[in-house]
Amino acid sequence: MADAGAQGTRRVLVAADKFKGSLTAVEVAERVTAGLRRAVPDVEVEALPVADGGDGTVDAAVAAGFERRETRVAGPLGHEVTAAFAVRGDTAVVEMAEASGLQRLPAGVFAPLTASTYGSGELLRAALDAGVRTIVFGVGGSATTDGGAGMLSALGARFLDEDGEPVAPGGGGLAELARADLSGLDPRLSTVELVLASDVDNPLTGPKGAPAVYGPQKGASPDDVEALDSALAHYAKVLEGAVGPEAARYAAAPGAGAAGGIGFGALLLGARFRAGIEVMLDVLGFAPALERAELVITGEGSLDEQTLHGKAPAGVAAAARAAGKEVVAVCGRLALPPQALGRAGIRRAYPLTDVEPDVATCISDAGPILERVAERIGRDFLT
Repeated sequence: MADAGAQGTRRVLVAADKFKGSLTAVEVAERVTAGLRRAVPDVEVEALPVADGGDGTVDAAVAAGFERRETRVAGPLGHEVTAAFAVRGDTAVVEMAEASGLQRLPAGVFAPLTASTYGSGELLRAALDAGVRTIVFGVGGSATTDGGAGMLSALGARFLDEDGEPVAPGGGGLAELARADLSGLDPRLSTVELVLASDVDNPLTGPKGAPAVYGPQKGASPDDVEALDSALAHYAKVLEGAVGPEAARYAAAPGAGAAGGIGFGALLLGARFRAGIEVMLDVLGFAPALERAELVITGEGSLDEQTLHGKAPAGVAAAARAAGKEVVAVCGRLALPPQALGRAGIRRAYPLTDVEPDVATCISDAGPILERVAERIGRDFLT
């Protein structure tokens, strides 16, 4: 039976993020579309896969019509990898996880003290080579905690120890930093608008800083976290000598701790920090797509407390609610009560576990189960 007031809705916008470990955002949109059409064969569906700046951001841009470009860059451990960025007109979307993400590490391997963002700097340089005027720099899913020192090095900065030698890669090496020289930074950086797109607003160091909050996810032990926090605080202090008091202000600024502190490095380059999902909705053309829709379907792998703090579904729902559109969500796992969903602007959530109680099956068979969930949405809202 259709939800009251939902009769006659025929135009649907699917704007969901990935189900991490199961489905990409593009696959989520495909499966939801297939399920809706089982219930309502003539439904009009527009797919706009979304991302919040973390892994999957380039794929979302490509799905929205950006051109995918590939280049060889250094991975987090220094081994060469093929990384992608996206270009449309004079705008590039660069995803640091493409070069320096956890997925670039061998299975079961972590390198919290030595993983470097050098390849992310090489990706930014490739975007500059493409002649763009705006770079959206999506950060998240990193393997690194080096404060963006590797990225800055790839763009021409020098970080030297007492003997005038380059410090070792990674956050651990910054403990030996004696002098920072940013005079060699690529001059083209001053001619582009750099937007730091992230779903976190942590500072660089301290109890809410990059090492303390995110270090353990990257394999950092309590001793590693302490060492990294100290090394990054020292790094920021040395940078005060190189660029002045702004370095301390940037270190304390929201977003500085994003992706192991690469946010701090981006702020030093003059980046403007914005919530990742807001930036991406602008870049992907969400507003005109929203105008065409009567029902919006968003979602991600787990709808939980984190969702409410800057994740893609919350951003989609907020924009849709402001436009007076009805929103429902799909997810693998639902850990929010109806009241919290309602406050976020989500009318109802449909977890895979409603159809298949076994979580392992939901993960391994997410696609077909999601189609069945979407068929339910079609029956509830479109018939």
